[in-house]
Order: sequence, then C-alpha cells, then structure tokens
Amino acid sequence: HVMKKDNFIHLHVHSEYSLLDGACKIGDLVDKAIQLKMPALALTDHGNMFGAVEFYEAAKSKGVKPILGYEAYVAQGSRLDKESKNGKETISHITLLAENNEGYRNLLKLTTSAYLEGFYYKPRIDKALLKAHSAGLICLSGCMTSEINRYLVQNRGEDASRVVQEYKDLFGPDPFYLEIQNNGIEEQSRLVSEAVAIGRKSGVPLVATNDIHYMNRDDATAHDALLCINTGKHLSDVQRMRFGTNEFYFKNFQEMHAVFQQIPEALENTIKIANRCNVEMSFGK
Repeated sequence: HVMKKDNFIHLHVHSEYSLLDGACKIGDLVDKAIQLKMPALALTDHGNMFGAVEFYEAAKSKGVKPILGYEAYVAQGSRLDKESKNGKETISHITLLAENNEGYRNLLKLTTSAYLEGFYYKPRIDKALLKAHSAGLICLSGCMTSEINRYLVQNRGEDASRVVQEYKDLFGPDPFYLEIQNNGIEEQSRLVSEAVAIGRKSGVPLVATNDIHYMNRDDATAHDALLCINTGKHLSDVQRMRFGTNEFYFKNFQEMHAVFQQIPEALENTIKIANRCNVEMSFGK
C-alpha cells in the first residue's frame, strides 16, 4: 500500500480481549479499517496478547496490515515487589509495538513474565524486564496514566524529562515516541503542549493516537456500563472510574486531523511506524 498524506493509522487500540475494558470485536475493527481506507491497524490490548493470532489472521485475510502490540502495566519499582503503598499500587501504562518477529517474541516474553512473576492486582512488568526484551520493539510513551504524563499532571516537568531520557536510553532514540492523545478530557490539551515542548528539547518524535475502546461514538454509554461491571460499581455512583467523554471510538482521518492539525507530524509518524512494523506469522509448521 502506498500511504497517502491524508492517511493515518490507529496504533493504540483495545479489543474485547482488554477484559471488561475494551468493547471492540476484532472483525469489526478490521472492517472499520477497510471502510475508512486505512491500510494498517494495531492491536494493543491491556496486559495481554490473547487476541494477537485472531487479529493477525482477520487482518491478513482482508488485506489490512496487522501491527501487533500490547499496552503494558509497568510497576513503579520491581515487578517482584508485592507491597502496596497506602493500599494502592501506582502502575504506569506504556504502548509497545512489534517491529519484527524478534519484537513479537519479546512481547510474548514480557506478557508471560508479567503474569507469572509480576502479577499483583494486574500483570506487571518493570524496566529491568523491558531492558532485557526491548529488541525489535517500538515504544510509544503511553496514555494519560503513563509515567511521563503522571509527572506532567503533577507539574513535575523535570521528572518527566528524566523518564523520557530513561526510555530513550532503553529503546534507543529511534524506536521511542512521545504519544499524544486528545479525547476531550480537560487535562489532555495541556499534556499535548507539554509533550511538544519535551519533544523539541529531547529530540523525541511525537505520535498521535486515540486510545480506541469502542467502535462508535454512541457506544460510549454501553462502554460505561462495561466499566461498571469491571469495577463492581453502579452507573449512578459519582465516585467511580469513568472515561468522562465519548471520544474513545474508532475515528476517521478527518476527525484525527481536526484534533491534531497543529501537529501534522504526529499524524504522519503513525504511517512511518506502520511501515516499520512487519511481523510475519507462519502457521502449521
């Protein structure tokens, strides 16, 4: 596929394998990519690779390039530490994509270790494990609950810059991108402008994602109910976890461009990344 200037690839996508958190069926995701003339699509479920083979086969059979990834939970310290500070452990999210077959194998190693060694409320990895298995991976810095964004929300810019440098050292400058999102949540526009500043200073390129959790805008209500099942809360609870907007759906290029028209390189970088990701699976051998 020749990528056109007006193209954009979704690199942060949750299917129903993001258990009780994602509401997209794999077939629907692939069909939507075809409908919107998007030549490639990523799958980045929370903490697991359960959907990878199904997604790979569905995408390949319809001529969409599958990009295999996952959204990892990274422990604050070591994945082997199982004590929580004040009853709740701070874990950060990070988006990982396989650039090649070695990267795909590393994703499988990471997610397996996350369950077998790091599991504490959620399947966690840590930076030591990432360092050991970073070959063949492209790393996007993650959503609002990434380590970098957590520091930016707390106005700790120096700490955020330090973490950017850590990830740059870990992955090498080329495979590390600052991920920017804007789903209409108040804090996000500030996070985007801070990321632009950090990117300029550190030389780390930006990439725009939408963090897809459901197919269409009006699925937001059903998704909200899904989150309630996940967290054992009622829809009427004021204090519960919620996404807060109805923007976490499969947007088309025009919608993504409207959000990030001031930062066109963040859209173009999705295509550069998609071109770099080439995992080939062979079955039955």
